[in-house]
Amino acid sequence: MSVQARIDLTLGSLHLDVDLHVEDTAVVAVVGPNGAGKTTLVRAVAGLAPIDRGRIVIDGVVVEDPSAGIRFAPEGRGIGVVFQEPRLFPNLSAQENVAFGLRARGTPKAAARAVAAHWLDQVGLADCEARRPAALSGGQAQRVALARALATEPAVLLLDEPLAAVDASARAELRHVLRLELRRYPGARLVVTHDPIEAAALADRVVVIEGGRIVQEGPLVEVTARPRSPWIASMLGLNLLSGVARNTTVRLANGAAVAIGSAAEGPTFVAIRPNAVSVHRERPGGSARNVWPGEAAELHLVGDRARIRITGPVPLIAEVTAAAVAELHLADGGPVWASVKATEIETYPE
Repeated sequence: MSVQARIDLTLGSLHLDVDLHVEDTAVVAVVGPNGAGKTTLVRAVAGLAPIDRGRIVIDGVVVEDPSAGIRFAPEGRGIGVVFQEPRLFPNLSAQENVAFGLRARGTPKAAARAVAAHWLDQVGLADCEARRPAALSGGQAQRVALARALATEPAVLLLDEPLAAVDASARAELRHVLRLELRRYPGARLVVTHDPIEAAALADRVVVIEGGRIVQEGPLVEVTARPRSPWIASMLGLNLLSGVARNTTVRLANGAAVAIGSAAEGPTFVAIRPNAVSVHRERPGGSARNVWPGEAAELHLVGDRARIRITGPVPLIAEVTAAAVAELHLADGGPVWASVKATEIETYPE
């Protein structure tokens, strides 16, 4: 089971231009900021948004190709979709909702109800078969939606922000259920999310979309180790800069220089962890080769520490203790100096 999708479409101000491959060997998470095109991608694969150009192939069958006049209806694509909202039929019981897709395909009523009962048990809702959606919690309703998608045994399972509408108390438990079912399911599996915790918990491989295009993809461990865009870096809590390296110096586009611990050449990413950035009110002495002036622009408390956004020739996020905030009066903003040891900086080619 696989999806090969070359999608080119324009929807309002969004131009989605991606080449996506999903095999049944790994759970794939599509991540990116709001407005990046994640949901539009899901809708295009599912047949809910027509593509302008490109080709979508599901399990070896071309289901959409505008140049050849091919466009399968959503119900003919062998896809199961779980949306942000459960979208259950309010007048049907949980069991009847799960059985609906099977009944629509002509499965006898008794057989469809038996399959529905199996899947409700699988997602931990065996005792909720007779309840209608109004009597279910948000987490329970989303489990019913998952069971409904799984019951038809689709070639491809698409989940669009499946935990977005679930309250925090039910999210961890539902995430566990999703992880189990995604690991068990034999088809191609694609999860859309903007939550890095969700992506890490559910997926083996990550596709990052920004501005309608794929900016990075690969195994989760590789993407997190070497992010290639500021959004990914911020998602992981890193400072990411880019410039041109020559020996042990990286020159940024604005002319600022960053000293690095190992020699490099050519276009280079510079990754700096916020806790590696020291903040001072006066220019510091010491061994740090990187010392930059700036302004303390914003301060956010995170537990017993604080994150400070520093503007200047080398924009940074620094993480300091609450004691440092008080001692340096960082809540007042104003001029500061940031220092980072060259050995604390990681670099990799663009």
